[in-house]
Amino acid sequence: MNKDYHIKNYCHIKGQTVSVNGKVLFHDGTEDFPTFIKNAYKNLNTAYPKFFKMDNLSKLAFLAADLLLKKENLKPENESNIALVFSNKASSLDTDRKYQSSIQNEAEYFPSPAVFVYTLPNICLGEISIKHTLYSENSFFIFARFNAEYLHLYTNSLLRNGKAEKVLCGWVDIDEDSYEAYLYLVENEGNFSHSIEEIYRLYNTL
Repeated sequence: MNKDYHIKNYCHIKGQTVSVNGKVLFHDGTEDFPTFIKNAYKNLNTAYPKFFKMDNLSKLAFLAADLLLKKENLKPENESNIALVFSNKASSLDTDRKYQSSIQNEAEYFPSPAVFVYTLPNICLGEISIKHTLYSENSFFIFARFNAEYLHLYTNSLLRNGKAEKVLCGWVDIDEDSYEAYLYLVENEGNFSHSIEEIYRLYNTL
């Protein structure tokens, strides 16, 4: 017998706006992403000093995830069985360009380890896991577009097979100043049905 799951909360970061469950929490007319995300971090009381050392993709994913996971009242001393299933279309391209620029000049060849460490898209999952003490399943998929069908199938499989009690999943993509985050938390109970149609509907609410 298949069990029905629900979306408990969802978050958008797009167009200089941060919202949770359709409610705008922060808006800034700044089009420059680094400035916008720094202002959002400060305004939303995201206390995590390592935030400023992250690349842009990790900052985007971390802030969106933190807004949802803070609502769960997780205890830092306790391990939480929440899986992370993220996706995007640009992989770590935004950081890859920065790394490439640091190595292409042979006369001034100096590859930065601080940049190199973020040249994989799934590094942002590690930052989130460290902050919220998550040791459960995590995956980062690359698609040409937001793929609710695959995320729905994968998430249901994790929950039905007991690999996780909850799944935080969605789309986190950035390429220079073009960025978009849409994350949602799936579990046994919630206000929204965990269906492909509902995932797309919430995705298009902002």
